[in-house]
Amino acid sequence: MITTEDVQVEVGDSAPMNAYLARPSDRAPRPAVLVCSELWGLTDQVRGIARQVAELGYVAIAPNIYHRAGPEAAAGFAESDANRTRAFELVGDLTRDGVEADLRACVAFAREHAGATEKTGVLGFSLGGHLAFFAATRLDLAAAAIYYPGWVPVAGTALSRPEPLLEHVPAIASGDVRTLMFFAERDHVIDAAQRDQISAALEFAGVRHEEIVYPGAQHAFFFPGREVHDPSAAEDSWTRVTDLFASELL
Repeated sequence: MITTEDVQVEVGDSAPMNAYLARPSDRAPRPAVLVCSELWGLTDQVRGIARQVAELGYVAIAPNIYHRAGPEAAAGFAESDANRTRAFELVGDLTRDGVEADLRACVAFAREHAGATEKTGVLGFSLGGHLAFFAATRLDLAAAAIYYPGWVPVAGTALSRPEPLLEHVPAIASGDVRTLMFFAERDHVIDAAQRDQISAALEFAGVRHEEIVYPGAQHAFFFPGREVHDPSAAEDSWTRVTDLFASELL
């Protein structure tokens, strides 16, 4: 059994950030897992992932990283061309310091209000994978499960400003964050050359890591209800996420 709630998280001098919290109902101390969303924000699908994480035995918290834009993004965006354009505008407003403050505030909230322990992991999809990769360079994490993260080896988008996030890989190594990355062979966002760049940088820095490339899969393969959904890849990857968190957080 799990319990869930929408919460308000204080973040520095900004207005409170809305977030979604899910945890086992027994209230026993549990490790925390940050759940970072796709471009669409804090949608019902992201809330569903937080519940799945809670069912594994963790305190899951999913932040609305667009909270500084006000109420328009509080519940995420439906998938449409117009909303894609607006969401990319909000992505352009993100800053490294702002996102770091958001993620740290969520971890602190989970510890103070939901009994989370010091052990913390992160899980993210697409843009959320980008954010999870960033989190692994800034936060004290034990594990990072990262799905098809865009823009990691290229400058100029999301948090890859002014330089690519890939240049910060040594911080993942120094923090000893065990990192698990999932890629799709036919991804239109992340090609094979970018995958190789990421793998080489992790290897060179000495990060404890593993990359899995699913043959024939496409970007956003994880979520049901989409044309690109790949049930086999989704199931296998989730088993690996489960094992990662069990080995590093429990």
